[in-house]
Amino acid sequence: MSVNPPGEFIAQPVPPGATGFYFNIPTRYREMGCEIPNEPLGNDYTVACGVDGTGGRAAALNGLFDEWWKLRPGEPVESIARYGTIDWLFREYKASKRYEKRVSARTRPDYERLMALVCDLATKQGDRVGQRPIKSITPRAADKIYEQVCVGPNGPRPRQGEKVVALCRAAWRVIHRLYPDSVDRAVPNPWDGVTMDQRTKATKAAVTRDEVYRFAHGAIEAGRPEAGAAAVICFEFLQRPENVLAGYLAWPDYRSKEYPTALRINHHKTGAVVWHPLETVEDGVVVKLHADAEAVLTRVPRRGIAMILKHRQDGTTEPYTAMQMSKIVRKLRDRLGLPATFTLDACRHGGMTELEEAELTDGQGRALSGHRTQRAYEGYAKRSLERALPATLKRRAYALRNAQGTSIQNDADVGVQNDTGHADIAIA
Repeated sequence: MSVNPPGEFIAQPVPPGATGFYFNIPTRYREMGCEIPNEPLGNDYTVACGVDGTGGRAAALNGLFDEWWKLRPGEPVESIARYGTIDWLFREYKASKRYEKRVSARTRPDYERLMALVCDLATKQGDRVGQRPIKSITPRAADKIYEQVCVGPNGPRPRQGEKVVALCRAAWRVIHRLYPDSVDRAVPNPWDGVTMDQRTKATKAAVTRDEVYRFAHGAIEAGRPEAGAAAVICFEFLQRPENVLAGYLAWPDYRSKEYPTALRINHHKTGAVVWHPLETVEDGVVVKLHADAEAVLTRVPRRGIAMILKHRQDGTTEPYTAMQMSKIVRKLRDRLGLPATFTLDACRHGGMTELEEAELTDGQGRALSGHRTQRAYEGYAKRSLERALPATLKRRAYALRNAQGTSIQNDADVGVQNDTGHADIAIA
């Protein structure tokens, strides 16, 4: 690993017969004020240093060392995050496995925007929050950042404050684990316990089945079958829009040789794989369960392994970006007279709402949606009139039954032939 000056890369025997790799800052640089921590890099050389010895975790640590060395003599360096600052914390968080595995490509731009929002907040001293040391963010400082974020240029924005608290709490937790010396040991996570303002949460838009198929057939007529199929997939099979566009639904998933009567949906966010049955047999007759959806899917040209692909002018294909598909959906919905709330995300929410209106149990709904927890599934339950009607009818039926039972209990004692007038004597 070449740095200027070099950090030490140490290989030591680890029983039984293995080798452990370590990154170590020489003592002379410690005495010069270098705070980059020493770190074990594990037993795998590729993970520690990359395939050719110039990558891996050691490269990232050497990069931090290079930055420290350049800044020490006062050399101006653009956009360098000094070790131990808020800028550095967010950079390390974005490089962590948690960020890579837990944050989807669809939401990363929002995460980037929130990080920049926090880092670019001005302090009373005139510098940026991002330039401040991590240890300077106390619980009181976290409260002030939250309050400052909630005051937007166009009025209150409590939702942005909630997002910032959740993001910072997660980032501090990751850095505390990876770099325990960089945070305050007394209060390792100042974002725990931040009191947030209560707000009325907006309900996400959910389109109806009729609107989905109006859009799908209109898209086919307009020469955009991929857009129509994407809307149907989100509604009927509940796949997230970013997964549909990223190619997580492939042609081999649709009526494959192993499962000729099913469609396989891979939910990348949760890792769940759901098989949706496409047909069943009733009284010896084959019944298509998703005939309308399959009629749309069969109109999509097979341009590659992925089902939803864009044809380029040079004859090649590539996935749609979220922005490209959003533009197509927006133009088509306006042409078809559909509401402005019609989006692929609203199609999926419409499908989730239909599960609730169909009065599926929690287990049945999650078997189709791929949600791992009841809490996550319940978040999509819309308080719609269609869903409230059966509940009201059930409640009314219960009230009627209860009223009838009460009236019988309160009836006067009716005499029976040869009865003396007292039920207990007659029974005796």
